Amino acid sequence: MSSQVSNFRRPSSDHFQPEESLDPAAQRALRGKLEQIDYIAYISSREVIGAVLGSAEAQKFERMAVAVGQARAQWAAAALAMTDSGQAPSAQQIETLGHKREAYEELAAAYEGLRRMVVVCTP
Repeated sequence: MSSQVSNFRRPSSDHFQPEESLDPAAQRALRGKLEQIDYIAYISSREVIGAVLGSAEAQKFERMAVAVGQARAQWAAAALAMTDSGQAPSAQQIETLGHKREAYEELAAAYEGLRRMVVVCTP
């Protein structure tokens, strides 16, 4: 793993906001075109994701959720253990802790991404 953490976060609100200078008919036409594009992306994602991931069985999600929980617990346990002595953690300990956090964050992001994909793949 790299020492840099990916902080990619999808904007929570990326909905179309028309320019106020456009007349209402032009705004509706633009919204219609954007809805068509969104629908094409939805259908494409559904086909591609379904082909790559296969069926979304509950057991797969349960295993992923357990892995996320274990990674989070390992990260927290490492943080607690390195502070037990009352001494400042070493650079190596901090680096190891960072790797554990990265593992947890990556697994958690994958889980959330998979949850969104199930919605896309559900007919």
